[in-house]
Amino acid sequence: MKYSQNGEQYHIGLKEGDAGKYVILPGDPKRCKKIAEYFDNAELIADRREYTTYTGYLNGEKVTVTSTGIGGPSASIALEELVKIGAEKFIRVGTCGGIDINVKGGDIVVATGAVRMEGTSKEYAPIEFPAVADLDITNALVEACKKLNNPFHTGIVQCKDSFYGQHSPEKSPVSYDLINKWEAWKRLGCKASEMESAALFVVGSALNVKVGSVFLTVANQEREKLNLDNPVIHDTDKAIKTAIEALKILIEKDKNQE
Repeated sequence: MKYSQNGEQYHIGLKEGDAGKYVILPGDPKRCKKIAEYFDNAELIADRREYTTYTGYLNGEKVTVTSTGIGGPSASIALEELVKIGAEKFIRVGTCGGIDINVKGGDIVVATGAVRMEGTSKEYAPIEFPAVADLDITNALVEACKKLNNPFHTGIVQCKDSFYGQHSPEKSPVSYDLINKWEAWKRLGCKASEMESAALFVVGSALNVKVGSVFLTVANQEREKLNLDNPVIHDTDKAIKTAIEALKILIEKDKNQE
């Protein structure tokens, strides 16, 4: 069954030429306009389902922002269809909840890899295959954090399919599993929890494209449990600026290599 018409991708509503090689992937469609304000000559290209897309320019290079909605299934659809129309390098930008007690609300987290506690990635690779961020994009995100003087952490993030399975695990019939595994993630030094990176990293590997992730930490429930200072921050601009700066770094490096 053909899932495109006249070259237009079925879900995201884009065709070849609509997107740049470099793409920022937020979850929330409402963040796309905010991100596009950092582009030059940004235009709304498509708005279909959870997928809103703006394309413009950074340092003379065509760039795009496309929202993915929440979770791995919709994120993997966006990635697959963007790759089909020529996109190659992706930065997921979003929010996370801290796990490591050193990660505070307002801090930036750059994921080096992800725990595959979700379902989407299992339909792309055996569970033994790791969900790992692209090194070039990760390095660009770290360089951007340093340049912007953002407090940041690098490391493994945990990815899940159930938001409330994290925040109210005791209510679940499988609470024993959720609580025990959460304790394991803490002991293993996971930095934060979110919902898309494991799928994006594995799908990126399957499609031979580069994917990285950067997050604003909203809060840390482990700090709250210990009665530690636990600021709650919702403004994602710091993470967005980090992603924009990282794209500029990647564009410049690619131009120098050419």
